[in-house]
Amino acid sequence: MVRSTIEGMPIAPEDVEAPAADTVLFRSSPARTFVTVFAVLMLAYLVVSPVVGRIARDTGDPWWVTAVQAVIVGATVAAFYSLSARAALTTWVRVSAGGLELAAQGSDPVLLAWADVAAVTVRRSGLRTVLEVTPVDLDTVHPVQDSGVGGPPLTETSRGPAFVADLTQIWPSPRALRRELVRRLHPYPKPILVRPPQPW
Repeated sequence: MVRSTIEGMPIAPEDVEAPAADTVLFRSSPARTFVTVFAVLMLAYLVVSPVVGRIARDTGDPWWVTAVQAVIVGATVAAFYSLSARAALTTWVRVSAGGLELAAQGSDPVLLAWADVAAVTVRRSGLRTVLEVTPVDLDTVHPVQDSGVGGPPLTETSRGPAFVADLTQIWPSPRALRRELVRRLHPYPKPILVRPPQPW
């Protein structure tokens, strides 16, 4: 069941009734991405600046000038990265006993029951982390709601068409999503082969 949404606007996970109670939500967060990128750039700038200053003959600027420069550079680059066209589009993945729900880059969400999932891959593609969900058959995919945007983008894989989503800004993290997917797709521990003692 989906609550009413504004026509053409991305559907948030809060607007979609979960298919099961044990849901785990992963969603893009430009704000968290900004903070992370900003912190990394600040640290890198503050570490590299003294080295560059020594090589290029230090100008004698006080330490706070370097700190201000680090803040300006870090904030500018982090803001550009977090608010770029691709990054600003909403992506969310919700995992539960009811299946896998996916909305990628502002698309309408779709639901796949676990029995209808042929393969799930979380992989690196350059600087991005990408999720590929291959359904057994596209006819088994359940659109949650049609707001006119359309479902997640498709890509061709060796197993057939697959939904693809950019996980670069997903939180908690793509690694946590991978662990959750493995847990859902392989719910039982692998049996240990016990060899009975031989009489000889």
